[in-house]
Amino acid sequence: MRSIVLTLLLFSTLLSAKEITIAVAANVSYAIDEIKAAFIKEHPETEVHVIVGGSGKLAAQIQSGAPFGLFMSADMGFPTALYEANLSVKRPKVYAEGALISFSVRPKALSSTLKTLTSSEFKRIAIANPKTAPYGKAAAEALKNAGVYDAVHSKLVYGESISQTLSYAMTAADVGIISKSALYTPMMKQYEEHLHWEGVDPSLYHPIKQGIVLLKAAENEAEYCAFYDFILSDEGAQIFKRYGYLVP
Repeated sequence: MRSIVLTLLLFSTLLSAKEITIAVAANVSYAIDEIKAAFIKEHPETEVHVIVGGSGKLAAQIQSGAPFGLFMSADMGFPTALYEANLSVKRPKVYAEGALISFSVRPKALSSTLKTLTSSEFKRIAIANPKTAPYGKAAAEALKNAGVYDAVHSKLVYGESISQTLSYAMTAADVGIISKSALYTPMMKQYEEHLHWEGVDPSLYHPIKQGIVLLKAAENEAEYCAFYDFILSDEGAQIFKRYGYLVP
């Protein structure tokens, strides 16, 4: 009898399980596993599928009808454009503010002003594509405001997303300008500030305010609404803080 009851309970759980699919900017990929685990602890009946990519690419997919119910961008521009196209329920809200660092797997003479990147020691500098990745746009802005962009332009190699940029920085480039959140992973904990990485002076680029929108396709879906609320909750904020973000 007990086995029959357990089987019925399992079958009932499977029937009530709900899947949601969310689009997440690449810089959030470092924190998303902890976010999912905390959310599922409160909503064990919900299965969360995460699609990670550059914000511009994800926004284009949403405009083309991709089946996402929620979008966590690396900026406010792309989700605002979706709202203005009547593809989201309401205007985007800021869920976190990111920061830039310069990073090298080998000890380098890095600086918060980026002036040292003009040295011949740095032959390849990885940044995300400024046209599609907000962190790439911020990196290009920082280089220009530091007065070094013209001197280093020929050295730049572009990643499709901040995750790919980190990969380039660890393999094909001498240094990368990446998101600070990348540091908060087991793989990156071996690298030390002032030796392998340096924070980029935040006065060199506009604040990287990251926006979230609930998309029209999920407007009446309780699970998507619950995930949206969780991201903006105090518990969600604490997770983002642990990954180097500022939270409004």
